[in-house]
Amino acid sequence: MVKPIATVSVVPKLPEPLERLRELAYNVRWSWHHDTINLFRRLDRDLWEESGHNPVMMLGSIDQRRLDALVSDSAFMSHFKRVCNDFDAYMAADDTWYNRKHGKATTPNLAYFSMEFGLTEALQNYSGGLGVLSGDHLKSASDLGLPLVGVGLLYQEGYFRQYLSADGFQQELYPMNDFANMPVTTVTDTDGDPLVISVALPGRDLYAHVRKVQVGRIPLYLLDSNVPENTREEDRNLTDRLYGGDKRTRIRQELLVGIGGIRALNALGIRPQVCHINEGHSAFLTLERARQFMNAHGVDFWEARDILSPSNVFTIHTPVPAGLERFGLDLMAEHFRDYNQQLGISWDEFLSLGREHVGGSDVFALPVLALNMSGTSNGVAKLHGVVSRKMWQWMYPNVPESEIPIDAVTNGIHTQTWLSADMGELFDRYLNPRWRLDETDSAVWADVEHIPDTELWRTHVRRRERLIAFTRERLHKQLARRGAPHHEIEEAEQVLDPDALTIGFARRFATYKRATMVFSDMDRLLRLVNDPDRPVQFVFAGKAHPHDTAGKEFIRSIVNLARTPELRHRLVFLEDYDMNVARYLVQGVDVWMNNPRRPKEASGTSGMKVIYNGGLNFSILDGWWDEAYTPEVGWAIGSREEYSETEERDQDQIESEALYNVLEHDIVPLFYGDRTRDNLPRGWIRMMKDSMKQLAPVFNTHRMVQEYTDRMYIPSRDLAENLITPTLEKGRALSSYQRKVRREWNNVSVRDVQTSESTVAVGSQLVVRAAVTLGHLTPDEVQVQMYTGRLTTRGEITGGECHPMRLAESLGGGAYIFVGETIYQTSGERGVSVRILPRHESLLTAFLPGLIRWAGDNNR
Repeated sequence: MVKPIATVSVVPKLPEPLERLRELAYNVRWSWHHDTINLFRRLDRDLWEESGHNPVMMLGSIDQRRLDALVSDSAFMSHFKRVCNDFDAYMAADDTWYNRKHGKATTPNLAYFSMEFGLTEALQNYSGGLGVLSGDHLKSASDLGLPLVGVGLLYQEGYFRQYLSADGFQQELYPMNDFANMPVTTVTDTDGDPLVISVALPGRDLYAHVRKVQVGRIPLYLLDSNVPENTREEDRNLTDRLYGGDKRTRIRQELLVGIGGIRALNALGIRPQVCHINEGHSAFLTLERARQFMNAHGVDFWEARDILSPSNVFTIHTPVPAGLERFGLDLMAEHFRDYNQQLGISWDEFLSLGREHVGGSDVFALPVLALNMSGTSNGVAKLHGVVSRKMWQWMYPNVPESEIPIDAVTNGIHTQTWLSADMGELFDRYLNPRWRLDETDSAVWADVEHIPDTELWRTHVRRRERLIAFTRERLHKQLARRGAPHHEIEEAEQVLDPDALTIGFARRFATYKRATMVFSDMDRLLRLVNDPDRPVQFVFAGKAHPHDTAGKEFIRSIVNLARTPELRHRLVFLEDYDMNVARYLVQGVDVWMNNPRRPKEASGTSGMKVIYNGGLNFSILDGWWDEAYTPEVGWAIGSREEYSETEERDQDQIESEALYNVLEHDIVPLFYGDRTRDNLPRGWIRMMKDSMKQLAPVFNTHRMVQEYTDRMYIPSRDLAENLITPTLEKGRALSSYQRKVRREWNNVSVRDVQTSESTVAVGSQLVVRAAVTLGHLTPDEVQVQMYTGRLTTRGEITGGECHPMRLAESLGGGAYIFVGETIYQTSGERGVSVRILPRHESLLTAFLPGLIRWAGDNNR
């Protein structure tokens, strides 16, 4: 191949009156602003589709004569001016939610790290739910005015594009992303050269350029290793593929996003006060923050960790241990043997930060590192918080599961991105205009009652019709590309019925999501789909991981079922699921079906997207649906049962039976039955409205980002600032306290516990007296608590409550008497114990790993 001796950037030539089209195109706010999308579509509708909805590519491809003609088109120019004015008002707005509540920040002080960001199908830098959530997080942060930046990697090939072989087996394509024709710019230094950062690899440095995607008001910085400074091909290829390659590739990608990400922000002059680690991939950033803090302030690693950990926020997304990012100790040694010396700690101390014992050997787990180095941690739904506390209880020995310091912030979706323009126009007519500004206001969504049933139903039916038209067109293309028989291609024009009950299922084809469960009883399914008066039809989409053969078999079985005469017109599998396909699905289906094995779905967000478009959810009570479901807003499969792995076959049979029963007896009759003279399913529309009213204010990323801000970002920022301002005195005092506690903890014990009564009447007071020893700790450096609750059949306290105990007497020699009281309001056997925990005003949680002492636990 011929290598160039120079490179030249060719940019679109726009008439001066249209120059701002470039600015609009390079800020992906257009991806959630329908008026801007309509403006670009108006440039050239065909080119908009051919470009994959990429306005940057459009501007480089559109005929110059077309641009010149538009300057003289008064209607277009009026539209253009309106969009520019709206854009300027949005970008310059000071009256944002964040500024009103928390004050205006002059520079970004929050950094959000993620391995992938799904912003638009025009920028294939995501694989699925995690990336789309990250993109929606940035969009809501922009709308709300947070002083936040995003950090990730830029992938030359992104995640794979899916196509199916003749027998329906998934194949993968990795087309190259043409960043010159995407809404991506290169960040430059003061000399106008690309900004370069580096991280150490074995025997060499790895270099990366910093690229930027502007997401409304939020800059997203992405690191790209495919740069000339890297002389090795393996280094240039490091950022080729998302979740590609072997463990060595993964650790280097994660080293780059974590350590390199912090260095990139420093090079940009950004010093984040809070770093949000979205899943464990970027956890190495905590080490780099500590290293830089050590160098800047002359402290050791443990002081840096104790001072900085409150300002690290860790979000856990993985509900099953097999999905965690873990590395062998040999791989860690290969990449970090020098780095631990920069931190001034031994190799064993370094490994202890992420050590986990798995399958008979030790590994270094990034979630363990993140938990050890973060002040706050959370799951992504209430149920997932429960699952995560159970999953990570081993890190907090003797702490009751319910008190493990892992909280929950339920995911959401960015409403303006996923809402159809048709439904948005309907909301504009009947809802308070605030619905576009404050999606969390339940009073705004109560106005859904004002929408006439006829208009709501017709709007929804119109979107179903568009989904079916899109499905037919896409199926026709994928069959032709696959070399299907001519008659099969022609029949693509007739698949699905615009008036039939349409159920969507689209997600990653992991086996625990059980995509094929609805096909477990073909006789019942065929009766449903082929009912001449009340037909049901299904649209499937989704990708299996390239190495997940079982997931690929699920896809093949569905594709081949869709070819059978009995299902050909009622079942479709759409190839290459992406954000564009997802929009058509969530905006057009009547029902969104989801049937994972509880509790393996951390949250799931696809079902949230149908809420705002008039769709209804039909799901296992897992993830977000576990907390969202009521009989008025959708349907449940099962009743929160959980099964062991050995019972999975029974589980599948029981839950598939429940699925068919709900379809046959609830969903289909409600959709088709009791229609009024105007052919409106009034009962169904009632449920649509109840779903919107109850769920729309909650399951959006505006609520989610506000929750992160109020519960985590701001408290973490304020505490971290308090520890280092005006000096490090408070931070060093906190670190000194933690060292003292760890040093003295073996001398801490509860020696004796006495209760005032062995039998106490309801409403009467029980007094508990505890003799404790604290070593060299003082009573104000610990908290002594009474812990009481009902007893299980095994004599263990369950659902315990803690009550503070007060110092009653000092016995000398580090021994003290503490006293506490409680009053029981119901009868029954109760257990009573006493425990000791650390106490310091700057601790975000009293539950530090290994630092809890219970009565009867004195042999240490």
